[in-house]
Amino acid sequence: MLQSFALEVVPQLDLRHLLEHLYHGRALQPFSSGQEIPLSPHEVWVVCRGVVQLGTFYDTGDEAILGLACPSMPFGLPLTLIRPYHATALSDVDLMRLTWAELEESSVLAQGIFQQTARRLRQTEAVLAMVGYRRVEDRLRHLLLLLKQEVGQPVAGGTRLTVRLTHQQLANAIGTTRVTVTRLISQLKESGWLQIDCDRHIILPPYAAL
Repeated sequence: MLQSFALEVVPQLDLRHLLEHLYHGRALQPFSSGQEIPLSPHEVWVVCRGVVQLGTFYDTGDEAILGLACPSMPFGLPLTLIRPYHATALSDVDLMRLTWAELEESSVLAQGIFQQTARRLRQTEAVLAMVGYRRVEDRLRHLLLLLKQEVGQPVAGGTRLTVRLTHQQLANAIGTTRVTVTRLISQLKESGWLQIDCDRHIILPPYAAL
């Protein structure tokens, strides 16, 4: 059986602050939850708020999740060889668009992009580990622990996921149905593995694990 993962915490350049310094005044591009994000072979997006789901499609039409781009993470066609490759806002997001030429002209910016790309590579490996679980409950636990690592905020009683995802969005991410996710969330809540706050955000206690 696959073992529980832990993404190594590595010192990172704060890419969002770097972008604010280099491109002060540049407008961010907002996308609503569920909205497809346009991709260009000469541009890279950087997530400033929210979470973007990255994926591809098999010949059968089935979707495969490739990773989650969280705040400060870059994504785009210049950073992948996968085709087809698509990006969908998993929550409401704000993105900054950068051209490949801008990255080539700034060594500081290129360093920040490299560090955050390496971070997303480690996260993508965690997503691949998630796909290896046969039990849907294990995939759901794995995804929630990954989100805890990426977008968690310490609160009384555990860690609150700052991004609020619907049961359908969670189902899409782990390849199951909304009904199944709703049932599993209810079971995990009853067992004390997670809580739901008044704003419908998930809170994971310190002992939450696979």
